[in-house]
Amino acid sequence: MPTVLLVEDDPTIRSALVRSLSKAGHVVRAVGTALDALREVTSARPDVVILDLGLPDLDGADALRMLRGVCDVPVVVATARDNEREIVRLLNSGADDYLVKPFSFEHLTARMTAVLRRSSPGEVRRDPTLTVGGLRIDLNRREAVLDGAPLDLARREFDLLAYLAARPGTVVSRRELVEAVWRQPAVGGDQTIDVHLSWLRRKLGETAAAPRYLRTVRGVGVKLVDPT
Repeated sequence: MPTVLLVEDDPTIRSALVRSLSKAGHVVRAVGTALDALREVTSARPDVVILDLGLPDLDGADALRMLRGVCDVPVVVATARDNEREIVRLLNSGADDYLVKPFSFEHLTARMTAVLRRSSPGEVRRDPTLTVGGLRIDLNRREAVLDGAPLDLARREFDLLAYLAARPGTVVSRRELVEAVWRQPAVGGDQTIDVHLSWLRRKLGETAAAPRYLRTVRGVGVKLVDPT
């Protein structure tokens, strides 16, 4: 079973989650500060991190950015902050998913399973290279190049781009993207898709108002096209 690093400063919540995760078969390491979390990810290398934001030594959003600076471990943020701006900020900082407190243990484990599944290496394609216009994607190396220049893509950005590039010119619905790329039920996933599409557009040197590769079909979905 995966090793879980639980970063939670409330001892009651921490103890309850440790018990539940351990009973479910997980190896659990639990800490109560951002500094201890950074030490754990560099030494113990957990498979997934559950990160509370209300930490005593450092705001969890800042801790998330620091975690992303040293590793690419999947991070599920557990937060009582439920406004859209805060959620977008967390995703921009590198969160793989988020849960708004209070949440059930079943909900937590479902989200953990989803991010772990998405972070696991997939089946190698017979043709590991995708080319659309000046965009070249190497699936085995997980590298993308645009007009000869490498793109610095986060894991989910790469997965989203690769999924669309494998279907050039085909309109893909948001429901399909959530289910196929995020491996989650297509409920409330529009915001996540829009945020990642915005990141991709910026890195592809385009905007929603002046698209080149990524074209939105209103009310239907999005497609990746050859701009030439």
